[in-house]
Order: sequence, then structure tokens, then C-alpha cells
Amino acid sequence: MAVSFPVANVLTLVRMLMIPLVVVLFYLPYSWSNPAAAIAFILAALTDWLDGYLARRLGQTSRLGAFLDPVADKLMVAVALVLLVSHRSQDLKLIPFNPDLLITLTAAIIIGREITISALREWMAEVGARGKVAVSSVGKLKTIFQMTGLSMMLFRSDVWFVPAYEMGVYCLMAAAALTLWSMVLYLKAAWPDLMRSGAL
Repeated sequence: MAVSFPVANVLTLVRMLMIPLVVVLFYLPYSWSNPAAAIAFILAALTDWLDGYLARRLGQTSRLGAFLDPVADKLMVAVALVLLVSHRSQDLKLIPFNPDLLITLTAAIIIGREITISALREWMAEVGARGKVAVSSVGKLKTIFQMTGLSMMLFRSDVWFVPAYEMGVYCLMAAAALTLWSMVLYLKAAWPDLMRSGAL
């Protein structure tokens, strides 16, 4: 009997396969390469919303999808941050700080938080309290700022008169602030379980 593969999972796999495409486009020696990388990143990010919508709409939620979806998201963000940190930033007239240091610290905060919360969720699942660290509204808002900022920074060029790269940096800074806030909320929710006898 044929086994159907949920279309939502197909989109998630497509999103993962687009990650190396973003990397290749970003480093191509052409004027259009960075905008193309940004567009590929945006399309990949849109599949994140679409696969979740289709999974619920078609009743095709699955354990595999629940595993792959956050993995794809974290890979996208981590790779994009590595690209931006490894590529010397532009001169930012609207930001009175060392942009390379600022972007590196922001990337470290975001990646460090993802590692921390992933470990926390794994531990909470082991004690049967995974629901206490489910994605919150703050986490969703963080994702919006994060994906918007990364897209604008990968684009690297101004869009008409709009300084897209600099605005992207500000969006990423806001995402870093929200990511710390959401981490505090998750840790606060998990703290009673962490403090129980034998947890520490």
C-alpha cells in the first residue's frame, strides 16, 4: 500500500534544500547575487507559514513535520547569520556603533538562545512538561523581526531610497531583544520543574 507524504513536509524539505542555494547565491560575484539570495531566503521563509497552514488545513500534522519544521527554521536563521557575520558589513550611517561587532553580538545572542531553548524543551519533554515551553506570542513576534531583518540584510543594497541593510540591522537588534525576553519567559515557566527535587 502506498504511503502518502504530507505536502507540508514536502515544503519543509524544500525549505531545507533552499539553504545551500541561499549560500551559493550570496557568494556569486555578480551585482544581482545578494538580492537573489535575499529573494530565495524570503521564499524559503514563506514556506514556513505555508507548510503550517496546509498541515492544519489538510489535517496532515505529523510527528515528522513537528520535528523537521523547527529544524528547518533554525538552520535557515543560523546559516543566514553566519553569512552576514562572515561578510564585512557596510558603513552604517544610522548606527553609531561598530557594525561588525554589533552584528556578531546579535548573532551570538540569537544562536545562543536557540541552543538554550532547544535544550530546555528537550529536558521539559523528558519530564512531561513540554507544553510549558510551547511557542509564545513573543516568540512569534521575534520570528517576524528576525526574518524581516535577515532578508533586508542579505539584500545588502538600498531599495530605491530606503536603506534596507541598516533597517535590517535594527530589525535584527529588535529580534535579539525579543529573543532574550522570550527566553526569560520560557525559563520562568520551566523554573518550578527545574527546581524540583533531583532537577538540579
